[in-house]
Amino acid sequence: MLPRLMRNRLPLQQLRQHDRGWRVWKGVTMRIAILDDLERVALESADWSTLGADDVVALDRHVDDHDELVAILEPYDVLVVQRERTPFPRALLERLPNLRLLVTTGFRNASLDLTACTDLGITVCNTGGDGQPVVEMTWALILAALRDLPRHADAMRAGTWEQVAGRSLEGSTLGLVGLGKTGARMAEIAHAFRMNVVAWSTNLTTERAESNGARLVGKRELFEVSDVVSIHVQLSDRTRGLVGADELRAMRPDAWLVNTSRGPVVDEPALLTAVRESWIAGAALDVYGTEPLPTDHELRSLPNTILTPHAGYATRENYRDWYASAVEVIAAHAAGAPIRVLA
Repeated sequence: MLPRLMRNRLPLQQLRQHDRGWRVWKGVTMRIAILDDLERVALESADWSTLGADDVVALDRHVDDHDELVAILEPYDVLVVQRERTPFPRALLERLPNLRLLVTTGFRNASLDLTACTDLGITVCNTGGDGQPVVEMTWALILAALRDLPRHADAMRAGTWEQVAGRSLEGSTLGLVGLGKTGARMAEIAHAFRMNVVAWSTNLTTERAESNGARLVGKRELFEVSDVVSIHVQLSDRTRGLVGADELRAMRPDAWLVNTSRGPVVDEPALLTAVRESWIAGAALDVYGTEPLPTDHELRSLPNTILTPHAGYATRENYRDWYASAVEVIAAHAAGAPIRVLA
């Protein structure tokens, strides 16, 4: 099974040709595994050979089963994980005795048990990152929803010429749940489309909203007045289930909900009901409560959903930045001077 999961292993001979010698980690040669390389770009996105590792492999299939993960990952000292695709709870970490460094792409990763990592002597570092690809994906979903692009594309492939009246962005209202760095970029682009922008979050101030070209409103008002509600908050205990049945009921029947943040921010059963019963026009989603989204999940069968596979950050440019940073993080840790430490 292992060879099928591991692609483009960098051989020892190739690594040695760079003549950088070996980096020794507590008496053993460094071995690196890159998880969830579903796009098959990790090994080509950075020069891993500079690390002088004995083994660098990329796993191009998602693995949920802990026994299978342990069988694959047990020999490795370093794991590079792709955001929150594979959770690492204490029960799994305790079964990886060789693990010394866990690098997560992006700034944070809510699926890592940082306390357990500290207890087990596993250093956790991040790569940083840029939210612009997520902003771009969000606007792709908004445009696809309001101009009904999936139906147009399907009709053209079917050989028909189906005319469907879409909706203009100009003059419509974008409601932003969260006005941090990503939300602020969303507001900037909304103004280029000549949209009105309203915003709400727990700690958002009038001054902060106005400085980003948005009008601060109450939570319920945002859902009542927006043609598109777009979510841009971090997942936490405070934001889990932040958008529920009350908020979805407050939306107009021609309004769309867009979520490129985290699936659990929205109460999924309430969202399913809202879409199924046409409380709202539809939902454009890149994130879900369970990922990968099960093949038989009801969201996949509803006609008024636009779904993408948590691909908001998945651009070649973003991967080059992330994996180049991962190489830097691993080199710094091997040299005894860790950088970008989370735990």
